[in-house]
Amino acid sequence: MAISAADVKTLRERTGAGMLDCKKALEEAGGDLTRASELLREKGLAAAAKKGDRIATEGVVESYIHAGGRIGVLVEVNCETDFVAKTDQFRTFVKDIAMQIAAANPKFLAREEVSQAELDKEKEILRNQALNEGKPEKIVDKMVEGRMNKYYEENCLLEQVFVKDQDKTITTLLNEKIAAIGEKISIRRFARFELGEGMEKKTENFAEEVMAQVNQ
Repeated sequence: MAISAADVKTLRERTGAGMLDCKKALEEAGGDLTRASELLREKGLAAAAKKGDRIATEGVVESYIHAGGRIGVLVEVNCETDFVAKTDQFRTFVKDIAMQIAAANPKFLAREEVSQAELDKEKEILRNQALNEGKPEKIVDKMVEGRMNKYYEENCLLEQVFVKDQDKTITTLLNEKIAAIGEKISIRRFARFELGEGMEKKTENFAEEVMAQVNQ
């Protein structure tokens, strides 16, 4: 079937994939934009896996300061070449990651970074919650595992929902960029600072302010 330029453009805006890749995905999906998006994501995962062993030592350290200087973020994102590090597409991606950290306040980059002590503490809290809800002992452990997935989704950057697109996780966004740019990209580390953090002060939800600004 004939694929319109408008559909190719729409798919490209949705996924960030190249024009030819979008056209091929639409042809394979019979013109269905949703299925074409899924196909590109699947291919993105495959492309990312192939690049997983490559070395990425270039990149940038990006900063994001929320209006008024109440939240600040530093994040290091690596790629393979200085050329890619200077492109608008890569820079925009890194800025989005910095804003994500400001808005969603992840504690860890990935679930592998969560210490065993932290996991044990969280599981104990969730177990007690389930028991206090009157859940049968025999299903409590299964409930705890399910709730731990929610914990990872809230606290690990790579598993968080992207604040600018609720249909994507940060891992999905990362893999799409790897497929579109053609280089290994990795989010290496980050630091987030919130004014008065750890001090007794008036309760203010700066993260909600950042998310509101993102969604404007």
